[in-house]
Amino acid sequence: MGFFDLFKKKKTEEPAAPQGSTAAPETESPEVATPEAVTEQEAEAKQHEADRRELEAGLEKTKTGFFSKLARAVAGRSTVDADVLDDLEEVLITSDVGVDTTVKIIRRIEERVARDKYMNTSELQSILREEIALLMEESNRKEEDFGIEVKPGMPYVMMVVGVNGAGKTTTIGKLAAQLTKAGRKVYIGAADTFRAAAIDQLAVWAERAGATMIRQEMGSDPASVAFDTLKSAVANGAEVVLIDTAGRLHNKIGLMNELTKIRNVMAKVIPDAPHEVMLVLDGSTGQNAFEQAKQFTQATQVTSLTITKLDGTAKGGVVIGISDQFHIPVRYIGVGEGVDQLKMFDRKEFVKALFGDEKN
Repeated sequence: MGFFDLFKKKKTEEPAAPQGSTAAPETESPEVATPEAVTEQEAEAKQHEADRRELEAGLEKTKTGFFSKLARAVAGRSTVDADVLDDLEEVLITSDVGVDTTVKIIRRIEERVARDKYMNTSELQSILREEIALLMEESNRKEEDFGIEVKPGMPYVMMVVGVNGAGKTTTIGKLAAQLTKAGRKVYIGAADTFRAAAIDQLAVWAERAGATMIRQEMGSDPASVAFDTLKSAVANGAEVVLIDTAGRLHNKIGLMNELTKIRNVMAKVIPDAPHEVMLVLDGSTGQNAFEQAKQFTQATQVTSLTITKLDGTAKGGVVIGISDQFHIPVRYIGVGEGVDQLKMFDRKEFVKALFGDEKN
C-alpha cells in the first residue's frame, strides 16, 4: 500500500459530522484596551484635571470676591425679591461684569421669578450660572493645534492687536510655543517697530518657542515687516504666522489707518489674510478693558479676544461683559506667567470654575 492509499484510508476512517450540525464559528476575541491606550486615556484625564485645577486657581480671586459679595447680598433672605435683585445688580457691576450685561442678567432673572412665582435664594446660584453661560459667545474651536485652523497650502495668518502692557507680546510667545509643541512651523512678524523693548522681548519668546521671527530696524514701516514676514513664511512652508502690532491708542484715525495698511499689504501676499484679528485685553484693568475693546473694534475688524492676567485680579467678570457686549468670542485666557498658563477658553469650564460643579 502506497502513501496515497494510506492517506485515502485515513480520510475514510475519519468520522463524518452529524447531519444538521455546523462547525463552530470562529469568534473574535473581545476588544481589550491595550496598555498604551489605557495609558493615553489616563494621561488625557490627568491633563484635563490639571487644566481644571489651574483654571480654578487662576480665577480664585474673582470667585472669592464675587461670592463673598453674593453671600452678603442674600444673607438672611429666603426668597428672590426686588431687594435681592437690587443687591445682585450691585454685586455684578462691582465685579466688572458691566452695566449693560448686568441689566440683561437682572431682567432675565426677573422674568423667571415672574414665571415661577416663587424662587428661593438657594436657586439663585444655579440660575446665575445658566444665564452667564448663555450670554458668552462660544469659541467653537477644536483643541487640535491649540484652536488654530491650520490648512494645507497657505499659512494661517493672525494679526494681534492691543495696547502696550496688555500682555500682547507675551501672548504671541505663549501661542507660538503651543503651536510648535503641536508640531507646527510658526513665523512671527515683529511689526511693533516703535518700541525696541517689544522687538527684543518678542525675539526671546520666538527663540524659546522654536519659531522664526522676521524683524527690521526700529522705526521701520510696520506694513513692510508684515509683508516680509508673509513672503518668507510662504517661501519656507510655514503653517502659522503671528503678526505683532503697535499698541498705541494715539487716536482712532491713526490707529485705523495703520492697521488697515497692514491688512492691505498682507492681502497682496495671501489674498484672504489676515484670517483672524485677535485683540488682547488686560483683565486686571476692569472697565478700562471695555474702552480698549471699543477703540479697537472701531479701528479694525476684531474677530477674537484674549483676556490676560486673570490670576492676579478679582475683576474676572470683565470676561462675561466683553464677550456679551461685543459679540466676539474669547479665544484664550491667561491665568499665569507660565507658557502652559495660556488656556483655550471654554465658557462652560469658565462658569464651572467660578461656581463649582452643578451639584455644589
